[in-house]
Amino acid sequence: MGIIYNFIIQIIQIILHFLKYFNSNIKKFIQERKDVFKDLKFNISNNQKYIWIHVASLGEYEQGVPVFNKIKSLYNDHKIVISFFSSSGYNVRKLNPISDLTVYLPIDTAKNANKFLDLLKPKMVFFVKYEFWPNFLKSLKNRNIPTYLIAGIIRENHWFFNFYGLWMKKYLKAFHHFFVQNESSKNILIKQKFTNCTVMGDSRYDRVIDLPKQNNEIKYLNNFKGNKKCFVAGSTWEKDESLIIKFINSYEKNDVCFIIAPHQINLNRINELKQLITKNTILMSELDKSNAINPEVIIIDSIGLLTKVYSYADIAYVGGGMGNTGLHNTLEPAVFKIPVIIGNNFEKFPEVKELIDLKGIISVNNIKSFTDELNALLNSKEKRDQIGNINYEYINANLGAYKKVINYLKEKK
Repeated sequence: MGIIYNFIIQIIQIILHFLKYFNSNIKKFIQERKDVFKDLKFNISNNQKYIWIHVASLGEYEQGVPVFNKIKSLYNDHKIVISFFSSSGYNVRKLNPISDLTVYLPIDTAKNANKFLDLLKPKMVFFVKYEFWPNFLKSLKNRNIPTYLIAGIIRENHWFFNFYGLWMKKYLKAFHHFFVQNESSKNILIKQKFTNCTVMGDSRYDRVIDLPKQNNEIKYLNNFKGNKKCFVAGSTWEKDESLIIKFINSYEKNDVCFIIAPHQINLNRINELKQLITKNTILMSELDKSNAINPEVIIIDSIGLLTKVYSYADIAYVGGGMGNTGLHNTLEPAVFKIPVIIGNNFEKFPEVKELIDLKGIISVNNIKSFTDELNALLNSKEKRDQIGNINYEYINANLGAYKKVINYLKEKK
């Protein structure tokens, strides 16, 4: 099956190079990776020791930051190279306080994996959550480079535990240790004969706990909110937005302001969204050059602002749960001591299930339940405060995930 995987990867590369002439996104994907090896050759020194950290995208980067900071401190005689698979994560965090060099991960061919590691020669490697690239893992295993999975999530039905994925199991032996988020993941690994695992918890709690302490001011939002209650819908998709738009258009009072931050910054979709809203609506980018008077709705049309925007919210909605796109980070708004509403697709998120049981997160499945729940929260500050405190205390009780990783590394040092 490994041969088939490599054959498929080669075919995909050929197809991508053909399609780049017809698809701008594919062209961008290829262009972004073409200078990876040049960057490594130019920046990597044979006299320096390196640690390689790989994340899929922005969410995995943010999740790993508390661990990365401690690793950087513990190994202060090493330089750190961070690689991203997605352009969204790379573009937002290309310049960050942790890495000495940030690059894209090349496509997972045997040739690319070997060339990447030949140039970098990392002393140790960290993958975050569930990044499993067979050729990179094979090359790491062959070189016996200490490799760790941090904040891992392992599921019973994962493809490499099924008959068609068993070939991949042997590459998991590249990991010297698995640091996983929960007991379920640990038990699955042990069942599969991987006993080198530790439950570390979820480092996202350590990441978000400091969000309220940072400078979250966005000057335009101070006047926009004023004395009104503020509803923020973050990382929304079309199915989420259909509920939100119906509510906004039907809301008759003048005591609430609304902010929508779509997950995808697509100008056509954002302008379409703006046209669908009957209330006075403005884009964030227009605020400093517009004479619009008293907008009731702001649409965020840039990236990197959402955590700051959540600080203005009295109630938040987190997108992705009304469809199959995947629920986004609910902890970022929850840490601001506010109620959080989501859609009904959340089964892959254990922290969300726990917070729903605790009544800190509210799940809705249609416009009626959304309207009922949101109105109930808007009409009761006592209820908002009670639910907000549940969310904050839950996060506070789950801090310290990074300690398991760092204590282990200290023992190995």
